[in-house]
Amino acid sequence: MQHIKSLDGIRFVAVTLVLAEHWLDGVLPFGAGYLGVCMFFVLSGFLITNILLKAKIADDSQNKSHGQSLKLFFIRRTIRIFPIYYILIFVAFALGEPSIQKFFWWCISYSSNFYIAFNQTWMGASDHLWSLAVEEQFYLFFPFVVFFISLKNLPKTFIGFIFLAILLRAFFYAKGFAWMTSYVLMPTCLDAFGMGALMAYFFKFNKSSFESVFKNNTLLIISFLAYIAINILIHYFETEKGIISVVFLRIFESIFSVFLIGNAIVGRKPFNPLLEHSWVVYIGKISYGVYIFHNFVYNPFHSSESHLMVRFFNIFPILKEFVVLKFFFLYGITVLLATLSWFLIEKPINKFKDKFTY
Repeated sequence: MQHIKSLDGIRFVAVTLVLAEHWLDGVLPFGAGYLGVCMFFVLSGFLITNILLKAKIADDSQNKSHGQSLKLFFIRRTIRIFPIYYILIFVAFALGEPSIQKFFWWCISYSSNFYIAFNQTWMGASDHLWSLAVEEQFYLFFPFVVFFISLKNLPKTFIGFIFLAILLRAFFYAKGFAWMTSYVLMPTCLDAFGMGALMAYFFKFNKSSFESVFKNNTLLIISFLAYIAINILIHYFETEKGIISVVFLRIFESIFSVFLIGNAIVGRKPFNPLLEHSWVVYIGKISYGVYIFHNFVYNPFHSSESHLMVRFFNIFPILKEFVVLKFFFLYGITVLLATLSWFLIEKPINKFKDKFTY
């Protein structure tokens, strides 16, 4: 699939929602971070399924096995994801970051979400790595689903993912598990991935229907209003995490994300001019680095008094007193770090992906 600039804009929106959740001191009336992470999952489901479907069709047309395509998929994912991730882990460990030193093996094995789920507790400044663990676990099994299930049965499989995730969240809720168990396990996130995969399937095999659905701004507005409605229900009927937020919120986040992403793909106004602005596209392009770094730059819940940013805020309290000013200051520093990472590490290494084409 040809690169779609507006999808970098979606990445910008998703990562900005996560940063706003963490740095705006709870002033937002909804779970922006939850929506941002869900948006990433839907987008990953769409993009990865597109890649795999293209390879599957090419293999089938040449009467080839899928072994080489599987190998290429894992090599390309490794080149894109591992370098910056492991550099960050080892540097943070060497610098004495407590959450990395304490949970080092969970982090390097991409299993931090297991620790959170089974211990029903968070991990400090490395909390956010749980979503990367979910993505990596999804990548490990999903190519086999696409390659070894027939094309006609794939939509049913993706729909099955959606219902499985909802049922699992309901099961964990009914059994009295803490809400984060339902939130961070990979199978409980499959409704988001499954919706993205369904989008990719219809984009590939029924593009005219795809365009007619997603050119309809009414459906986008309805999905947005439904997302707002479930947040209102949560606000008025749940004093703590209840069945609405644990079981049903992600499905509404996913549906809204689907229509926002679909709208971006078909190039509908008024959003695409904003999503394709040069700065928005650039930050979307480096959003992986922005996401990885942001919690270590500053975390209001876990950064100790000795943390460099906390000491800086003590010297310049105006930055901490004015929440929006603090947000843009932290955002700028994180973008700077991600920019250095992009040009010094990620972009040079990504060139090796060109040697491994399908």
